[in-house]
Amino acid sequence: MAPSADPLPAVPLHNELPPPSHPDRLLVNRSPKAFGSGAYSLIDLPAGALFAKINTATPGKKAYTSVQTGTDTHIELNSDLVFCNHSCAPSVVFDMARMEVRVVDERPLKKGDALTFFYPSTEWDMDQPFQCTCGAEECRGWITGARVMTLEILDKYWLSPHIASMVHERK
Repeated sequence: MAPSADPLPAVPLHNELPPPSHPDRLLVNRSPKAFGSGAYSLIDLPAGALFAKINTATPGKKAYTSVQTGTDTHIELNSDLVFCNHSCAPSVVFDMARMEVRVVDERPLKKGDALTFFYPSTEWDMDQPFQCTCGAEECRGWITGARVMTLEILDKYWLSPHIASMVHERK
C-alpha cells in the first residue's frame, strides 16, 4: 500500500522543551534533581550592563516561579530567565521597575558564570521559603523574603523599588 499523501499533523510531545528564549545570552543546565537546574551566561559583560529585557512576562499569582513586581503584584517570566537561581552573592539584579536584568554593579559577568539574583531583592514574602546552599561567605541561610530580614543585611543589596519602599515603610 502506498503511503498517504497527507502527512499526519505534528503532535507535541509532553516532554518537549520550548525553544530557548535567550539563546545568545544564556544556557540552561537542566537537572533531573528538583530545583537543580540553573542558567549560565554565554557572554561577558561589564558591571552594571544590561543582560536582558524582561519582555515575555504575564501577570501571575505569587508562586515559586513568579517574580514580585509591586506590593501585591507578580509576574511569570515565561522565559529561560526563570532558571536564574538565588544567591547571597548574586551576579545579576532583576529590576522590576525597568523590567530588565542587569549585571551587578560590584563586578563584571564572565562567560560561564551562574546567573543568580538575591531573591529578597524582589520578594517580600516568599511563596516557598528555603534553606540557601549558595556557599557564599555571606550566605544568609534560611531565605523567606525581605519582610523578615534586618535593615543591616538588606542595605548590603540592590533592592527593586517596590521592596525598597516596603522596607522604608517598615522602618
